[in-house]
Order: sequence, then C-alpha cells, then structure tokens
Amino acid sequence: MLTSRFTDAIDYARIAHATQTRKGSGIPYIYHLLGVASLVIEFGGSENQAIAAVLHDVIEDCGDSHRESVRTRFGDEVAHIVEACTDGSAESKASHQDTGSKRADWVRRKLNYLDHLSKTDPVVLLVSGCDKLHNARAIAQDLEDPSVGVQVFDRFTGGRDGTLGYYHSLATIFASHKVPIARQLNVAVERMHQLAGTDERLPLQDRI
Repeated sequence: MLTSRFTDAIDYARIAHATQTRKGSGIPYIYHLLGVASLVIEFGGSENQAIAAVLHDVIEDCGDSHRESVRTRFGDEVAHIVEACTDGSAESKASHQDTGSKRADWVRRKLNYLDHLSKTDPVVLLVSGCDKLHNARAIAQDLEDPSVGVQVFDRFTGGRDGTLGYYHSLATIFASHKVPIARQLNVAVERMHQLAGTDERLPLQDRI
C-alpha cells in the first residue's frame, strides 16, 4: 500500500524538476518519473522502490545538494537506490563543455555504470531496469514516428551507435540477473535496433 511518503516524493520531484522537459519535447520531466514509478509498482516493487523511482534522477539532473535531502526525508533505503541509479551529478556533467569532452565523459560514466549494475543488489536493479525500459520504449516510439525517426539519436551524447550499444549491454545485464523487466526490455531494445536499421547487436565497449 502506498502512503503519503509516495505523494510527498512526487511533490519533491515536481519541484526539483520543475523547469525540465524530456529530450526533444515539451513534456514535463515528471512524466518520465511517474512512468518509471508505475513500472516499479507493476512489477511488484515496494513503496521505497516506487519512491526511489520518482526520485531516481534528482541528483543526476538537479544536483548534489539533493543527496542528503533525499536521505533525510525518505530514509536510507530510498537514498541508497537513488544513489545507485545515478551515474553522475548535474555538476559533474556540466563541467564538460566541448563535444569531445562530453563524449569521453559519457563513455566513461556509462561503462562504469554497466560495471556497477553487474554487481549491485536486486532492490536497485528493479528501479534501474524500469528506468531503462521506459527510456527504451520512448526511443522506439520516436523511431516509429516519421517526423523524428533516426534523428532521435541526435539528442543523445552517445549518438546512434553508442546509444544502441549501451541499451544492448543493459538488456544483457538485466537478463543475466533475471530482473522482472528483462523480457520487456529485450523486446524494446530489439525494436530499437530494427527501427535504426542495423543488424549489429554489440555491447557498448565494442562500439567505442
């Protein structure tokens, strides 16, 4: 059963992400956070996991100051999951200005995050997996849209090959850990490859 802690988390995220929208759209960012939380609930997650889903991007997109605030307001387990779903803070990402530096930082962060995911605990894997599933479905949807198509990859630092390699690697890790979302993520990632017009199914480290 969800309590007022969950609605408090939604309000926290609404304020923290108030000025942000999804890449390539004017959709308020909280749409993604609610979508991930919905998937966590659908796949049997706890209230703490659902709360962490709502807050999973708050450090990465809104800054380091939210680390202790999340822990104080929502507890150690939620803070642990949010931290484990974060591959860099808003401040660390903003420190890279030119295209080459941003790309190198993106590759480093994603490879480190993949290594981290391969060793982390199930409570984190469900939330992270639901995040990646929601993102993969959104990318596939844009690829199906004639007005967007493969240009969707222009929104991402990794470009087409890096993005596809990253999601291929993610799908492999979640499948190996038997995370409940693994089958659906495999379907979405396979659809991404088909719509992108590539027969290659390579992990990120083989695409950089």
